[in-house]
Amino acid sequence: MARHARAPLLRRLLLLAALAASCSYYLLVLQAQASAPPRYDGFAYGGGAAAAWKDAVLVEAFLDPLCPDSRDAWQPLKLAVERYAPRVSLIVHPFPLPYHTYAFHACRALYIANKLNSSSTYPLLELFFKNQEKFYNSATSSLSSPAVAVEMSKMASKAVGNSASEFLSGFSDSRTDSAARVSFKYGCTRGVFGAPFFFVNGFLQPGGGSPIDYNTWISILNPLVSQQGERIEMFTSV
Repeated sequence: MARHARAPLLRRLLLLAALAASCSYYLLVLQAQASAPPRYDGFAYGGGAAAAWKDAVLVEAFLDPLCPDSRDAWQPLKLAVERYAPRVSLIVHPFPLPYHTYAFHACRALYIANKLNSSSTYPLLELFFKNQEKFYNSATSSLSSPAVAVEMSKMASKAVGNSASEFLSGFSDSRTDSAARVSFKYGCTRGVFGAPFFFVNGFLQPGGGSPIDYNTWISILNPLVSQQGERIEMFTSV
């Protein structure tokens, strides 16, 4: 009899647990909706490159400015996009990997540059790629966070055209911190867990975390670009 008495209680507990889980899920969904950023994450490459995404092949790259694989992936991607522009658009999403100690600083620096001089964002990204060894974990092990921000500001001022002190003040702006956080969170919502990661027209490309060479990019993009003249209605209303 005791066994039978326990059964309804167990069922009630399971139902309560299921209800609690459902409520938690919907609360998380609502929170995620409420915290959507005011603009789409990332930086468009080239003048007006992302003006008409619906008419172009859209490549999205998640890159860490202090990641060697991101560095190696950049030049082949850049050349491939430039070959097909404006039929191919590129958006780069900063994605600071947690095991690169000052990657978050570097991503904030990109947002500071974009605010001070939007045309300097990609030159600064390339400066980071060129000078990564200055900001590797071992190179900064004896430096404090403010000291690293100073060094990044000195380097960034060459690309941006503003003084190092003016650039450094951007690290005190909570908006650059928030923007870099949004970039990381956005990558997580897309299932990104490393760098570089690439999406083409919303579809994840294989080999996440490894560079894609130029010839492979051509083999990916060429068939898509060649089909752009064909208007295909994927969905029709009934």
